[in-house]
Amino acid sequence: MWVFSMAHQHKLLLGWTRSLHKRASISRVDSQFASHHVSASLLCPADSSFDPEGKRRRRVSSTSSIQRKPVVSEGWQKQQRSGQSKTWKKEIPELQKPNQRREGDSRVSSELRRLSLDDFPAEKERMVGQKSTLHPREDHYEVVFGIAPCLLALTQGRRMARKLFVKDGEASDRASVLKVCEEAHGRGVQVQRVSKKDLDKMSSGRVHQGVCLQASPLGYLAAEDRDSAVSNGRDPPLWLVLERVQDPMNLGAILRSAYFLGVDRVASSLRHSCPLSPVVSKASSGVMEVIGVYGYENLEDMLKLKVARGWQVVGTVGAEAAETRIPVTQCSDFQMTKPTVLLMGGEGEGLSQQLLSLCQTLLTIPAGRELFPGVESLNVSVASGILLHALLSSRRSTGR
Repeated sequence: MWVFSMAHQHKLLLGWTRSLHKRASISRVDSQFASHHVSASLLCPADSSFDPEGKRRRRVSSTSSIQRKPVVSEGWQKQQRSGQSKTWKKEIPELQKPNQRREGDSRVSSELRRLSLDDFPAEKERMVGQKSTLHPREDHYEVVFGIAPCLLALTQGRRMARKLFVKDGEASDRASVLKVCEEAHGRGVQVQRVSKKDLDKMSSGRVHQGVCLQASPLGYLAAEDRDSAVSNGRDPPLWLVLERVQDPMNLGAILRSAYFLGVDRVASSLRHSCPLSPVVSKASSGVMEVIGVYGYENLEDMLKLKVARGWQVVGTVGAEAAETRIPVTQCSDFQMTKPTVLLMGGEGEGLSQQLLSLCQTLLTIPAGRELFPGVESLNVSVASGILLHALLSSRRSTGR
């Protein structure tokens, strides 16, 4: 009997505990409903009469409102969404449409700008057009750089000038730069101010002195068979012929010396020779813009024709050259009495055997001291200047 009562008491205790838990949950729901019902009654006052069915309907609606969140919190949600949208706008730059500028436009990354241009093809074409203006490498134009090359390219009229780019800033007020700008303006060439960075790109990092000129390129002149036996009516002519000179700095320096000393013509082999580039023009201090350089496919044929017409062909060798059947003479002892062709070989190998075989005399520059092996020769541009000076000086002395 006692055992039964204990089991019965255990069941009663378990049932009482479940009932207590159920009442607590109901009280929580009722408290939530009560708080919402008070707010709803304040916002929407109902009829003063008590209607059990209406209360039941209000309780059902209150239950659904509990599931969707209370009405009072909707204003806070709107404010929160508004604050979040402002935060996103600050963190993610806005891709702008064409012709819209913003103060923070420079902060937009290059990747986002590229994506923006993909979305707006018209803007992309405009940007590409600006880029080609600042970095002119298209079509059949090249960039001449430096004060003297740009000025002489404008004044000589051998190139078709398109646009002059001038460094923006105080450097553009220098007299030399202003002279180039005035010359360009007088010839109807557009002048545009750009940054030093743009000029560096145009000149490939070389010394541009604040000016770059976009112009048509210069090339070797076509070979002519017409040549005079006398250069100026009194002295015999001197031609400088270059074979396989590949360094543009050397070629520019040779052209500068030849022009300064009074050479009648400069010719070069077309094969294995550097082109007449803006680097050559800068190295020549613009002389390339003044004198024409003739190009030959076959120097051997041209030299044979000269010999047949009474010209002498003079080659060059080093101070320690091997013995040859051709007489070797120091340049200071040579006398130029008739039309002459001076041959200069390229860097490293010098003159080819084909051209050496056509020489009647080989000139050498005597060294002023005992030389170490490997430095017994001069740079081709330096040697050309010395030999040209010696030959032209002897021509003037014999002509008097």
